[in-house]
Amino acid sequence: MFSRRKSLKLLLAATPVAACAHAFLFEPKLLSITRREIIIPSLPPEFDGFTIAQLSDFHFKPGTDNHLMEEVVSSVNQKKVDLIALTGDYVTDDSEVIFPLLEYINRLQAKHGIYATLGNHDGWSNQRTFYKRLFEKSNIPFLINQNTELSINGESIFIAGTDYVWDGQPDAKQTLKGIHKDATVLALVHEPDYFDTMRSLRKIDIQLSGHTHGGQCRVPFIGYAPVKVRYGENYVYDHFERDGSQLFVSRGVGTSGLRVRFACPPELAILTLRSAES
Repeated sequence: MFSRRKSLKLLLAATPVAACAHAFLFEPKLLSITRREIIIPSLPPEFDGFTIAQLSDFHFKPGTDNHLMEEVVSSVNQKKVDLIALTGDYVTDDSEVIFPLLEYINRLQAKHGIYATLGNHDGWSNQRTFYKRLFEKSNIPFLINQNTELSINGESIFIAGTDYVWDGQPDAKQTLKGIHKDATVLALVHEPDYFDTMRSLRKIDIQLSGHTHGGQCRVPFIGYAPVKVRYGENYVYDHFERDGSQLFVSRGVGTSGLRVRFACPPELAILTLRSAES
């Protein structure tokens, strides 16, 4: 029989092995659902309760991520959301991967459609027009330094998307051009640290970003992310508010580099917009 001391030593030796196995073999496949309410005082009444499913950083790997994407499609469609926001990095370095990924994206359903923007890995792997043409062929507005108006029963919000920031050509002023000062703005910006540039021009009611993967591996319980990425150092994960502007940073769906996640599972974020009154 093992003594208590020997049992404790065995447990301590086995724990790191089990943690590594979980991080490499299981957690990258375990889709989690995050629900948040975003309070926007100026929100038009018709948009009170408006739901957004945010998906980011797919880094799709055909054959490896198929089961995960099936779960993403099933989970989103069960939620019957009003809008789906895609915030970039559909591929890692092979732009051809976008074709099998779009087969899943085209199955996503939302009452008021899907809106997308570009990530740095996408921009590094092919021309902007390559992605824009493919998404818009699927009737998905692909916003690169531009905005569009979404109206419901005569009331509107504006959806604005930038170019990717890391070696891209983001233009915050052009992205927000033509949006009147009292309008509600939903911004799609792949890299979260660009939030400070966006909000320097006007109030951003909610910016949705990805890029960081939430750190991909975090210290349990305290949530610290030891590794940070360029343009994702100030805002790694979660909901932030600065001077009336708000930001939500997603952990994303896929992985880059090693296919590993620890205390930071893939995320489908369901965000509900609420007025101050509600």
